[in-house]
Amino acid sequence: MTLAMPDAEKYQNSKKLAEATDWPSLSIEHRKFEAGRQATKIPTCTEVILLLSGGGIVCRAGHGEVQKSLGRPGMSYLVPVGTQVTRLELSDRMECLHLYLSPTLLDRSALADFDVDPAKVQIAYADGLADQVLFHICWPLRDLLHRPRQPTDALFVEGIQVALAAHLLGHYTVDRWCPPAKSPSLDPRRLQRVLDYIEASLGFDIRLEELAAQACLSPYHFSRLFREATGLSPHRYVVDRRVQAARCELARSNLSLVEIALEFGFGSQANFTRVFRKATSLTPGQYRELCCGGNTKADRCDTGFPQGLHMISQDSEIPLGAGSGNRTGREDNDIR
Repeated sequence: MTLAMPDAEKYQNSKKLAEATDWPSLSIEHRKFEAGRQATKIPTCTEVILLLSGGGIVCRAGHGEVQKSLGRPGMSYLVPVGTQVTRLELSDRMECLHLYLSPTLLDRSALADFDVDPAKVQIAYADGLADQVLFHICWPLRDLLHRPRQPTDALFVEGIQVALAAHLLGHYTVDRWCPPAKSPSLDPRRLQRVLDYIEASLGFDIRLEELAAQACLSPYHFSRLFREATGLSPHRYVVDRRVQAARCELARSNLSLVEIALEFGFGSQANFTRVFRKATSLTPGQYRELCCGGNTKADRCDTGFPQGLHMISQDSEIPLGAGSGNRTGREDNDIR
């Protein structure tokens, strides 16, 4: 017996890339979402959502509360069984991994691992979790969806189920988890204005003062609040966006490396190569060859990323001065 998937109408504004329903206590989906509102249904199982790529403002309402967060790769969201989600809206495209956990899986863990009456256990409706342990527990399931099945997969999945259930019950029950205390923050509207300005200005110098002005803040306060909202400094965010934009261009166009370097604000081919290799472990030429050399477009992700090559790590750091430059060739060290 397998765990039933949620009603397909819940995520009608999305494309299912892969799924697995082989196990009685866990089902998995890999989905690509378009921007906009999503239809909602009351879930019959607890849902764990991992944001794999893309990102933007995530607005959702449930349990009588409204949540807004800046979703970015590596973040997680929880939807407890029986939650009436009255609103779910995404500002941009996103790619997510959805794990559906049966109530019996959590009940067994409550009894065996915590000696707690399952009837008294409730998972929190939590959003924007930057929980690397949770993400790394679940991440291997994404690869499982996109490779042939192996005899050891059942044991492999069982181990993940046990670890996942214990982690959720140990950290995210309503009596254990509390939303972070509210502090001065960069509200979603101003943050989106800053992000839109960055996207429109990737080919030019982007100064910290200009970004702060978009948010109507001093550079000092803007830098601190931007890092709190995105997990990255303004400089690092701009470098990441330039590299990601260059990846897409390398995969889909025949522009020379010099043209791409200038188009996305790296200033010179040498600086482009250095920053790109730091972020991806490949030179731009090697990346283009991996995307296009002997492969058809069907072999590539729609985002322009070759299958099997991960997004830029959110944990690695690009040193200041290894970032982008302007069209005149001067490296941009003004963003921190």
